[in-house]
Amino acid sequence: MLDALRAARLPASWFRRDVLTVARELIGCALVHRRRAGLITECEAYLGPEDRASHARFGPTPRTSVMFGVGGRSYVYLCYGVHEMFNIVTGEAGDGQAVLIRAIAPLVGLPDDAAVGRGPGKVTVALGLDRRHDRRDLGKGALYVATTARAPSAIATGPRIGVDYAGAWAARPYRFWWQGHPSVSKSR
Repeated sequence: MLDALRAARLPASWFRRDVLTVARELIGCALVHRRRAGLITECEAYLGPEDRASHARFGPTPRTSVMFGVGGRSYVYLCYGVHEMFNIVTGEAGDGQAVLIRAIAPLVGLPDDAAVGRGPGKVTVALGLDRRHDRRDLGKGALYVATTARAPSAIATGPRIGVDYAGAWAARPYRFWWQGHPSVSKSR
């Protein structure tokens, strides 16, 4: 299975598109790190500096400058001093866009348990990712995204989770999930 995933690796250029398009199309893809892989079942799009829920709203900082680079890189940060969160930068240089991976289903090297990657903090634990994996080029190396033959029957959209501080931006339907999949983190 890992050989098939390596052969189906998405090039970094695939991520150099609009964040909403990339987020939707990530559902059903595999997030691979070394000998582990999870099927992406849920993610959230963050549109850039105008998006009040996005880290990019403050402009480039030492932590967020990767978001303003070209798509196809990882952005990993610590949330609430506890959970490390994995994001994929999208768009062109200067856009400040990223997709948060909220949930994965076991695919390779993970326990056969729908809860193992149910939630963004669990995604990084399941795949062995942390801030050392920040700013990685997803077009090469042991951390990448691959297409799979597993397509969701339906993709649902709704408000992002945990961003109520963002006012009207919190209600926008920028969360995407594989409708009915047991690995989705939570419904609203």
